[in-house]
Amino acid sequence: MRTNITGGSPFEPIIGFSRAVRVGNTVHLAGTGPVGADHEDAAGQTRRIFAIAEKALAEAGASFPDVVRTRMYLTHTEDWEAVGRVHGEFFGTIRPAATMVVVAALLNPNWRIEMEMDAVISDRSGTDPEDN
Repeated sequence: MRTNITGGSPFEPIIGFSRAVRVGNTVHLAGTGPVGADHEDAAGQTRRIFAIAEKALAEAGASFPDVVRTRMYLTHTEDWEAVGRVHGEFFGTIRPAATMVVVAALLNPNWRIEMEMDAVISDRSGTDPEDN
């Protein structure tokens, strides 16, 4: 079964996207920019993305410990360490597979980072059905 999670953007129906999509026990979080934190530094923008992601993951029935993959798109190479430190605040013990790349630009020229996440929701009883 597929569940689309909205982020409330008026562009979702125009462009045809969802903030997140859950299929079975897998959640895919779309590229998420630091909406509302346009003029903060890279660390502040990254924290804003985590706030947006946390809400969308929760609506899909997931949380940060379920995240298995992240992708970080930076517009300034020198931001890698600040972004990485914030990523580590949330994922230091979870340690998902992560990619960090530098891109020429993002849709909003004030954004220094955009991030995607993928999560796999495990069976909270302690057994994962895929292990059987």
